[in-house]
Amino acid sequence: MTQTTERADEVDTPDEDDWRGRLVDAQDDIPAEDATPMRAEAKRLLVDLLRPYKRMLLALVVVVVIENAARLSVPRLVQIGIDHGVPPLRDRSDGHNLTLVVIALVVAVTIQAASRVLFLRQSGRVGQLVLIEVRRRLFEHFQRLDVGFHDRYTSGRVVSRSTNDVETIQEMTDSGFDGLVTAVLTMVGTAVLLLTLDWQLGLACLVGFPVLALVVRWFSRASTATFRTVREHAALVIVHFVETMTGIKAVQAYRRERRNQDIFEDVATRYQHSNEKGFRLFAIFMPSIKLVGNVTTGVVILYGGWRVFHGEMTIGVLTAFLLYLRMFFEPMQEVSQFYNTFQSATSALEKIAGVLAQEPAVADPSKPTRLTRSEGHVRFEHVGFSYVPGRPVVPDLDLDIPAGQTIALVGTTGAGKTTIAKLMARFYDPTSGRVTLDGVDLRDLTQSNLRQHVVMVTQENVMFEGTVADNIRFGRPGASDSELRAAAEGVGADRFIEALPQGYDTDVAKRGGRLSAGQRQLIAFARAFLADPDVLILDEATSSLDIPSERLVQRALETVLADRTALIIAHRLSTVEVADRVLVLEHGQVLEDGSPAELMQAEGGRYAALHDAWISSLA
Repeated sequence: MTQTTERADEVDTPDEDDWRGRLVDAQDDIPAEDATPMRAEAKRLLVDLLRPYKRMLLALVVVVVIENAARLSVPRLVQIGIDHGVPPLRDRSDGHNLTLVVIALVVAVTIQAASRVLFLRQSGRVGQLVLIEVRRRLFEHFQRLDVGFHDRYTSGRVVSRSTNDVETIQEMTDSGFDGLVTAVLTMVGTAVLLLTLDWQLGLACLVGFPVLALVVRWFSRASTATFRTVREHAALVIVHFVETMTGIKAVQAYRRERRNQDIFEDVATRYQHSNEKGFRLFAIFMPSIKLVGNVTTGVVILYGGWRVFHGEMTIGVLTAFLLYLRMFFEPMQEVSQFYNTFQSATSALEKIAGVLAQEPAVADPSKPTRLTRSEGHVRFEHVGFSYVPGRPVVPDLDLDIPAGQTIALVGTTGAGKTTIAKLMARFYDPTSGRVTLDGVDLRDLTQSNLRQHVVMVTQENVMFEGTVADNIRFGRPGASDSELRAAAEGVGADRFIEALPQGYDTDVAKRGGRLSAGQRQLIAFARAFLADPDVLILDEATSSLDIPSERLVQRALETVLADRTALIIAHRLSTVEVADRVLVLEHGQVLEDGSPAELMQAEGGRYAALHDAWISSLA
C-alpha cells in the first residue's frame, strides 16, 4: 500500500476532461511572482560555479582582448597601406612602406589565429568543468531531497532538469559566451576607432543608432518572455513523454494510447507555436539590423565620398571606416543568436537554481547525535501528521514498540499504516510530536546514521541495472560473497537464483525485467537482511509472492526477525501470524492492540472480522 493509496480518499481526483489543462498549468516550476528571486538565484549559482576558475577566466579575457586587438588592427593597417604604402603613379618608390604593412598584417592575423585557438581550447575546458559540476550538484541534491519532494516532483521534470536544461547551458558555454565577448569587444572597439579615425564621419554614423537601440530594446523584452515559454514547453514535452513511457503497461492495459497521444500532441503543438513565435521575432530583428546597417553605410559612403572629393579625407581612411562599420554591424547577428541561447540558458539556469534552492523537508541536524549502537526501542510520542494542512492522516498517536518486538499494523485502506511506517523510517517528519529510537529523536540523527539502524522494504521491489549479486549487495556494498549467499539463503532466494543462467551473476535487465515479481521481492528481502538493521520495516513486502514463496519467506522471517525490532504492514493476514503484537488502525488511531491470538478471541473485534473476511476471500 503506497502513500497515494492511503490518501486516495483525501485527494480530489481530476476529471479526465480537465487533465489537459491541469497538465499545462503545472508545467512551470517557478511561479510568476517568484521569477525575480529566481533570476537572482540563477545569477548567484552562475557566480558560484565560475568562482573556482577566476584566474583562468581572467586569462581568457586577456587572450580574447589580444585576439580582438589583432583583428581590429587589420582595417587600420589597410588604411596605412593605402595612404602611405601605395605611391601615386608618378612616384617610383620601392614600396618599402607597403612591405612593412604586409608584414604587420601577417603578424596581426597570426596573433589572432593563435589567440583564437587558445581561447577556444581553454574556454571549452572551463565550460565542461562547469557543466560536470552542475550535473554533480543536481544528482547529489536530488538524492538528498525528501520523499515528499519526489512525490510532488514528477520523474519527467527530474529528467528535464538533469538533461535538457543542462544541455541548454552547455550550448551557451560552448559557443554563446565566445560569440558575446567577441561581439561586445568588436562593437566597443570599432566604435572607438570610428571616432578616432574621423570624428565627423563617426558622428554621422550615429544617425541610425536611435533606431538600432529601439530595435534591440524591443527584441530583448519580447524574447525574454518568449524563450522562457519555449523552455517551459520543452520541459512539458519531456515530462509527458517520460511519464507515458514509464507507465506504458498501464497505458496499454487501459487503452490510453489515443488520449495520451492527444495530450502529447497538444503540448508538442504549444512547444511548436512558442518556437515559431521566437522565429518571428528573429524574422523582424535580423532584417531590421541589416537595414539600419545598410542605411548607415550609405550615409558614410555619401558623406565620406564628398569629403574625399574635397580633399578633407583620404581614401585609406574612408576604406578603413567602411571596414570598421561592417565589423560593427556583423556581430549584431551573433549577439542576437547569443541572446536566443542566453535566454534559453537563463530560463534553464533559473529552473536548476530553483531545484538546488529547495531545502529537504527531512534535513540533517546542524549538531547531530551519533547513535553507534541501537537496541531498537521505538516510541511515537503524541505524533500528528498531515500531508495536507488541516487534514490529519495521523491525529495523535502514542505507541511504544519495545526492542526486539515484531509488531503488525492492519486496517482498511487509508487507515494510516504506511504513513506510520514512513514516519518510523523518517521519510517524513511528524507535524507534531516526535518519533524516537532508543530515546533519541529521529530528527537529531543524520540520514546516513539512521539508515544504518532502520531499513524499510516496500512493495515496489526496485531493481537496479546489474547482476543479482549487485542488487543484493546494494544493502551492504562491502559484503563478501559468503555473506551475500547467506542472506539469499535466509529468505529462501538461493534456489531460484542458482537456477538462473549465470546464477548470482545473471543480469536482471532494466528494472529487473528478467525476474518475476515474486523473485524481485525475494531479492529485496535479501538486500534488507544483508544490511542487518536493528529495525526492519516491511510495507506490504509479501504482496507480490505466490503462496509457496510466501511460506518460504514466513519461515525465514521467524529466524531473521528474531531479536530485531520489526514493523509489518500486510493485508495478507498470514504474514501477521509471525508478529508478537497486532495493532488495528482506523484513521491513524489504534482501535485494537494485542497478540494475534488475543485479538482473534475478542468477540466482535475488528481484527477477528478482518481475519474472517480474509479467510472468506481464500475460499
